[in-house]
Amino acid sequence: MGKNVDKLYYPIKPAIMSILPIVDEFIVALGKGDNDDKTREEILSIKSDKIKIIDTIWDLDKYPNGMENAHQTDIAKSHCSGDWLFYLQADEVIHEKFLPVIKKRCEELLDDKSVEGLLFRYKHFWGDYKHYHFSHHWYKHEIRIVRNDPEIHSWESAQSFRRIPNFEGINYRQQEGTYKLKVAKVDADVYHYGWVRPPALMKKKMKALDTIHKGEDGAQKKDKIYRNFDYGPLSLLQKFTGTHPDVMKDWISKFDWEDELQYKGKPSSIRKKHAHERFKYRFLTWIENNLLGGKNLGGFKNYILLRK
Repeated sequence: MGKNVDKLYYPIKPAIMSILPIVDEFIVALGKGDNDDKTREEILSIKSDKIKIIDTIWDLDKYPNGMENAHQTDIAKSHCSGDWLFYLQADEVIHEKFLPVIKKRCEELLDDKSVEGLLFRYKHFWGDYKHYHFSHHWYKHEIRIVRNDPEIHSWESAQSFRRIPNFEGINYRQQEGTYKLKVAKVDADVYHYGWVRPPALMKKKMKALDTIHKGEDGAQKKDKIYRNFDYGPLSLLQKFTGTHPDVMKDWISKFDWEDELQYKGKPSSIRKKHAHERFKYRFLTWIENNLLGGKNLGGFKNYILLRK
């Protein structure tokens, strides 16, 4: 699902192409965007009979606080067929090396109805394509494959899913009467590129997200942030030494904002620090990565992990 996806520099074409080989269909809930947005053209350029576009209209008054994201995801879900549903956001891409692993995992768990979804690892790239987060502040796992079950719904702001019997289809942030999904791990990563954009376009994305979550007035109040965004020193992040998905080659070739990035030194003193720049989160991250083998120290988990 998405709206003004191309205009806001989401790699939706690589995202779709990354899993097309292992899906029977790919449903896109496409919200009506601005006249200069070219998302539809990007999607159609893939030229695949598997892709189906569902045209939608976003209603932020009816679905405030990010819930329109979940509502749009549910719209796409309602048009899906098959046993397993693979959910990817417009800035999430799967490396081709993981496709056989994912397909095999779905096949071996198909008849095990105790498993309601599959849990993926995450790499959150930041600033450029050579640095990523593996820290306490960023979620390290998330559900991206779920059963095609009408009681399973997108939840909150569409980051995850929950079982919601007799759901009325309005309050996607409800807690009472909802149930965490029972999931099994899959040995695969989701490459998240949502924070890799030219700094000027990152401002536009932040404002768009705040509009979805806080409304036009709320976004307007934070206008100074959009004029002063910077990624901070990338030396504080993990260095990526692997390969990116093949479908990302053309997208990555457009990287031309290296001169606008800070690769070392201290964070700017004229802006609010990013969470990963604060001592508290850096200390917790060090403990997790050096003493706990990368496991989260506390924190919220929206799933029940099965040993499968």
